[in-house]
Amino acid sequence: MARKSGSHAEITGPKVLKAAERLFARHGFAAVTMRQIAAEVGVQAGALYLYTRDKQSLLADLMLAHLRELLAALPAPDPDPRAALEGFVRFHILHHLSRRDAVFVAYMELRSLNPENFAAVEELRRAYEDHLETIVQRGMAAGVFRPRDSRLATLALIAMLTGVTTWYREGGRLLPEAVAEQYIALACDTLGAGAGQSRS
Repeated sequence: MARKSGSHAEITGPKVLKAAERLFARHGFAAVTMRQIAAEVGVQAGALYLYTRDKQSLLADLMLAHLRELLAALPAPDPDPRAALEGFVRFHILHHLSRRDAVFVAYMELRSLNPENFAAVEELRRAYEDHLETIVQRGMAAGVFRPRDSRLATLALIAMLTGVTTWYREGGRLLPEAVAEQYIALACDTLGAGAGQSRS
């Protein structure tokens, strides 16, 4: 995001991104106008262009920031494939449940990106998927996991894990940590490793 220099910009720039994220998650990228984003921040519509080139740039900045944060926060995988899978699932669930608007925008608005921005976002998405696929392949080599295809299994797991943000509600029957444990069992079953008890 192109930002105006100075301390005011350091405050307003992030506010613009957060406002855009909230509105995109609530109404969808196509339905939100720059004027609405400006009103959410409390500035004139023209002032937004001190912080961003256009709405497309805002969307790309949000997605890229989400994925870079996700990759930077990934824990180093355990040498044991099953423990590594459990660690990945637990991380994914807890990280995503604490950032539901960002996750919704990052996954549901891919169609709204122009080709250049899509390529940049897809590169980071692929890096995250590759991290999980490496765990799956190590487990297959060790005879711990038994999927027919490591790539298909990886994509299925990512879709299942990310889907938690569509139904989870704070104050419901399960806390995020309990949800993570349930999803660990589901992931193990998906890979043919058996549910068992996860190692905490």
